[in-house]
Amino acid sequence: MNINEKNMQKRFSIRTDLAIEAREMIEETQETGIHVDTEETDSYILTRVQIQTEQASQQMGKPKGNYITLEAQALKENDVDSHKEIIQALAKELSTLAKPKAKATVLVVGLGNWNITPDALGPKVVSRILVTRHLSQALPENIAKTMRPVAAISPGVMGLTGIETGEIVKGISEKMHPDLILAIDALAARKTSRINATIQLSDTGLAPGAGVGNQRKLLSKETLGIPVIAIGVPTVVDAATLVNDTMDCMLEQMQQQTGQEEAFYAMLRSLEGEEKYHLITQMLTPYAENMFVTPKEVDAVVDRLANIIANAINIALQPEITLEDIAKYQG
Repeated sequence: MNINEKNMQKRFSIRTDLAIEAREMIEETQETGIHVDTEETDSYILTRVQIQTEQASQQMGKPKGNYITLEAQALKENDVDSHKEIIQALAKELSTLAKPKAKATVLVVGLGNWNITPDALGPKVVSRILVTRHLSQALPENIAKTMRPVAAISPGVMGLTGIETGEIVKGISEKMHPDLILAIDALAARKTSRINATIQLSDTGLAPGAGVGNQRKLLSKETLGIPVIAIGVPTVVDAATLVNDTMDCMLEQMQQQTGQEEAFYAMLRSLEGEEKYHLITQMLTPYAENMFVTPKEVDAVVDRLANIIANAINIALQPEITLEDIAKYQG
């Protein structure tokens, strides 16, 4: 395989930002150094994946660390009661993962392009964050001492600012010296059922724009010198992945209809790696590189998701407040 073919295969390989999906793709292989814990309620499924070794990291294609995934179809619906339960669960998991100290200064970074709805999750979350860093001198002492200083920013994308997002965040961090960074961004998934129905938390940082293939400088403890907690929701699926899953589903259904193992279906299912990649590429060229798919109701869903994530962050960072308090503040 020449260099161009290798680059194309990498570009059209199944893309996902979710650790839970990376694990599903290797679940039939021998797993070492990967610990998985799952709990389920009427409203959501919570999966904790811990990548413990370098071998497991390479196998998963994810950095070592903790990944927490909350899956709920209610995230796409206007289900207020389920949303309240999800907010409380997210706040608890975020507090456990981040472990912010009582007086820790927290910087919330909303990544993404506010002009493009599927990529506007980060900025929309930031618009709902309770920013308190500037209030410490203005509030009565008995109130100020119970409030954690929080700042928030939406740095935009390099296409709008001409500045690498990592450079902006690093510059702000060096000036204000936060103890913790929470970074929110839109992600990509390999299963359409998880689009807008999954929230992932991780303590490994993130690369802005990774969901749509625009790899930028990694925001992590290693690059910024500050712990970074990443929060993301898959809002798109790339065309190559969608075609791949559609092909698998069609083949399965056709085989079930025939009721027998026909050689033609067996041959199609056996296509892997380069052969399958070339078939998908030929079907999608010249559009596959830049084609991403999102549900038609994405506007309302992203607003709903931003509200859920922002409220979970607010409760996790300000334990003294409740959802009712937040509603009064935002109203």
